[in-house]
Amino acid sequence: MKASETSGLNYRGRFAPSPTGVLHFGSLVAAVGSYLEARAAGGEWLLRIEDVDEPRTAAGAADSILRTLERMGFAWDGEVVFQSRRTGRYRAAFERLRLSAAVFACACSRREVADSGLGTDGAPRYPGTCRDGLPPARAARAWRLKVEPGRVCFEDVLQGRICQDLATEVGDFVVLRADGFFAYQLAVVVDDAEQGVTHIVRGADLIDSTPRQIYLQRQLGLPQPTYLHLPAVVNALGEKLSKQTRAQPIDEHRPQASLTAALEFLGQAPPDGLAEAGLEDVWHWAIAHWQRQHLPRCRIAPAPAGW
Repeated sequence: MKASETSGLNYRGRFAPSPTGVLHFGSLVAAVGSYLEARAAGGEWLLRIEDVDEPRTAAGAADSILRTLERMGFAWDGEVVFQSRRTGRYRAAFERLRLSAAVFACACSRREVADSGLGTDGAPRYPGTCRDGLPPARAARAWRLKVEPGRVCFEDVLQGRICQDLATEVGDFVVLRADGFFAYQLAVVVDDAEQGVTHIVRGADLIDSTPRQIYLQRQLGLPQPTYLHLPAVVNALGEKLSKQTRAQPIDEHRPQASLTAALEFLGQAPPDGLAEAGLEDVWHWAIAHWQRQHLPRCRIAPAPAGW
């Protein structure tokens, strides 16, 4: 489904779900937030299926997500982009990094890296084992981007100033995986630049990835978008809603109720009865009354009862 061709060109947002399962409430919140930010600004809203991690892609999940978004009344600009069809673009970016000696081959296994300690986001921190060359009798498995000491900072529209020292908190990170697939960090940076994305609205569960993406943007000479990280939706146990935590799928047969719940989560105070209004009326109200200043200023928030 395509939106009107009259959208403004000074704002280009996007929603980029990973097809690892059905669309759940956490994904809907990100979709609604990014959509309303774009439409309220008179801008464009793109849709990208982030299936670069093909081993984790669930059969039929992309079609299911697209069908649910259509039934929920989302209207996107242009054609849907699939990362699995853009390997050549990621290869070109990787070669630029390789030719500038910004990346190096790494022989370390996941177990070896995991044993070295954890970074701020809970992921293993790479200790630099292969940075100056492969150990004797070891073969390359993955390729990592060299990171230098110093903080990478950005101003998040909602969360404020975020800083991270990649060298001490993350270490050199993977851009080409041992299984031959390009890493999400590289793919998303290439895609956002080539699609002309100016504003990224997504869940705060990805906020710790943003300094890595900004560092890659700088290495590749790409523009830096504006970021806004919405609260990530968690269940009663404090776990992010996902396939792994058995998050319920969106009831696409009751779209008004689901959209109204997302608006309430985002602090928009929809009026009584909106959940029973027509779908077009829900969207008309949501766009006309979108108030960014009412968004919850936190990184996580519990899902509404019933989700």
